[in-house]
Amino acid sequence: MEIDNFIDIETEQLITKNIKEHGYHLGVIDGDEYLPSFAFTIGLYKTYNHPEIIIFGLSKEVMQVALNTICQNIQKKTTYTTATDYSDILNKYPVQFVEVAKDNYFNYLDYCSYFYDNTPNFPALQLVWTDKQGHFPWDKQFDEEWKFNQPLLDRNTDFKFYEEKELEVYTTKYTLQGNPILWVYHTHDGDWEFHSEEHPDIDNVQTITLGDLVQKDKSLNDVHILSYGQSAVRKDIDSPWEFADYEEED
Repeated sequence: MEIDNFIDIETEQLITKNIKEHGYHLGVIDGDEYLPSFAFTIGLYKTYNHPEIIIFGLSKEVMQVALNTICQNIQKKTTYTTATDYSDILNKYPVQFVEVAKDNYFNYLDYCSYFYDNTPNFPALQLVWTDKQGHFPWDKQFDEEWKFNQPLLDRNTDFKFYEEKELEVYTTKYTLQGNPILWVYHTHDGDWEFHSEEHPDIDNVQTITLGDLVQKDKSLNDVHILSYGQSAVRKDIDSPWEFADYEEED
């Protein structure tokens, strides 16, 4: 889901054209079996001094309609704020907005950052929707089946994975001795592997909860967007991760 901090000329021209003609541009990032789709605005802050908006986990069509409705209301001088119910955006279902933490801009608002001179110097709000019973994700009654369809970008920046902290993941004794994790695999079956060696000794395999592992190395949050069948590799703990598909060994 992480996107390169690069936009081709045609896309850049389209974004600029839409902002000039309409005041904003809508971007959509497709999801997959593991990661939810999301959609966002570009240009609201520049044109209307209003925070950009991002929404997760609904169909592309519904998200685009919702964002267009929001943008048209902003053009009519509506200002959306946090901790307020709005029932005129998603078929009368209540929605609220939360402030997006800056730590989440790199993963989800990179296109916006590119437009704002490659900086996070713009505010952003996340539209948060309810389950079918009208419960928000922070309500105890919220349907757990929907939990990972929309990450809440105002919180939990110390653990970004679309998983429970108690999930058992695979590593080795060598890694747990304090050696840096340089290879990460998210298998087609949904298992996670975190290693300090390219070819770890299977006899030394151990498990640890994902929450405990991330607590030891916060930089692992940068690979939370690995989908099934993908890997992440870095040269050392200070280097950026490189993402790729991989073939699992028999």
